[in-house]
Amino acid sequence: MAILTKLATWSRVKSPWVLHFNAGGCNGCDIEILAALMPRFDAERFGVLLKSTPRHADVILCTGCVTKQIGSRLKRIYDQTPDPKFVIAVGTCASGGAPFNGCYCSHGGINKIIPVDMYIPGCPPRPDAFIYGVAQLLAKLQGK
Repeated sequence: MAILTKLATWSRVKSPWVLHFNAGGCNGCDIEILAALMPRFDAERFGVLLKSTPRHADVILCTGCVTKQIGSRLKRIYDQTPDPKFVIAVGTCASGGAPFNGCYCSHGGINKIIPVDMYIPGCPPRPDAFIYGVAQLLAKLQGK
């Protein structure tokens, strides 16, 4: 059984599959995430692969503050992602709501709806900050 656990941990660390979810925002963080996946920054060298369904993802990348319309959808996508799952809040809006905190149409940050494992601050965060955050998450998975 220990060998299977080690194999599962190794596969999660070597190839994290991510689902990108925009909870409502200006799309600045979304552009930076896509820039990190392009050849200039090349997040694929860490095995990061963008998936389009939560059933195949290990990591959920959330951008933007959670609007009242999207809150239940975010929770449903979180529940559809298989365990063990990790959530990264990308940007200032996802981390705490930023300028949208306290608005009539906003819940605030991602952590108001689902638990967050890692925060990447910035408005918008640079692609190298995103890669650094993913690398820190992978190091956390390895136990370093």
